Amino acid sequence: MSVPAELAIAGPRPLRGKIRVPGDKGISHRALLFAAMAEGRSRIVGLAGGGDVARTRLLLRDVGVHLTSAGSAVTVNGHGVESLTEAGHVLDCGNSGTTMRTAAGLLAGRPFLSVLAGDASLMQRPMARVVEPLRAMGARVDARAGGTLPPLVVRGGDLVGVSLETPVASAQVKTALVLAGLQARGTTEITEPARSRDHTERMLQALGAPVSVDGCTLRVSAGAPTPFELDVPGDPSSAAFWVAGAAITPGSDIEVVGVSCNPTRLAFVDVLRRMGASIDVEITGEHLGEPVGDIRVVASALHGTDIAGDEIPLVQDELPVLAVAAAFADGVTTISDAGELRVKESDRIATVEALLGAIGVGVESAPDALVVRGGRPQPARLSSHDDHRIAMAAAIAANAIEGESLIGGWEATAVSYPDFGDDLAMLTGHV
Repeated sequence: MSVPAELAIAGPRPLRGKIRVPGDKGISHRALLFAAMAEGRSRIVGLAGGGDVARTRLLLRDVGVHLTSAGSAVTVNGHGVESLTEAGHVLDCGNSGTTMRTAAGLLAGRPFLSVLAGDASLMQRPMARVVEPLRAMGARVDARAGGTLPPLVVRGGDLVGVSLETPVASAQVKTALVLAGLQARGTTEITEPARSRDHTERMLQALGAPVSVDGCTLRVSAGAPTPFELDVPGDPSSAAFWVAGAAITPGSDIEVVGVSCNPTRLAFVDVLRRMGASIDVEITGEHLGEPVGDIRVVASALHGTDIAGDEIPLVQDELPVLAVAAAFADGVTTISDAGELRVKESDRIATVEALLGAIGVGVESAPDALVVRGGRPQPARLSSHDDHRIAMAAAIAANAIEGESLIGGWEATAVSYPDFGDDLAMLTGHV
């Protein structure tokens, strides 16, 4: 699907109606990986359609996994990890850090050579957090800059379970180590400094894999998930843009339906409620251990808040749009302990500061923090900085501002939500 290079938005335009967002990106990556490890046929409906998940599909195909597509369904004919084969070329992860880190864990247990690379942005993202623990388990993993930057060269083989303490709370790193642990002798114990997204644990436990959880510690032994069928629920991180947008745009009343309501993914709802947003969440079912439901939000006056500490890992991807909400709120919002934003698809502390500064909002930054002083945002020429979440946050801001704004680099949305512009037009009645 073609995504325009620029998007003009004239606001303010209320958001109204029901919307179903793309399938959850994290669940989509994991479903493909777990189906590849299983012995048997798995069927996945509604995978996230952006470039990141496509990279995981292509990578699995390149190491010998048989996948077929029919409409919105992907069938994976898994034959277990023993069937994986060495690729004859570099495995291109594109812009997807999830693909690179999780694939490193999967391939660390295979007795062949794999080289993982990506685009210019991904080649600057930190990899020591996954390289070092995989080495501790017995894998030979090399990388640039003393093992900190891609490409990753993985010489997989015989792994042994060890006790690991990760320096950051990262669902990507945790998942990589679980994938390696499922192939290792003995038990692998992974302890995080704070709770991160728990899709991996929920799905693997639902699929009978030897995984247990105790607080921030996860234990995994050798084994494999069973094949499965899954209808991927909507992505809460995508839903967050509409929820925040409806909260700040007068006259808005929307419902995001069929979205993952995993408690480790709805912390952005807690933050917005704390700011005064009117949001209702109704659980309607469960998919492979994942609660699924609908989120309704009505426009309301917001006020500033503080976001810090253990809450940060649970709102990592939503912080750009939460900062936009803060720009329209009364008072000051402080985001602290967020240094991880510096090493995302863009330096999101710098790019959020640039976005809010462009629309005339008072904003100050520190190495791991942002202070946003709510005000009266003005229309402006904005840039995505080649970051999909900055592009969508800019669109939500522009839609709530009186006057026309222009967003450059709009094609960045193809990474996770290529239809975002069309859905914005639908919700505002400007189809």
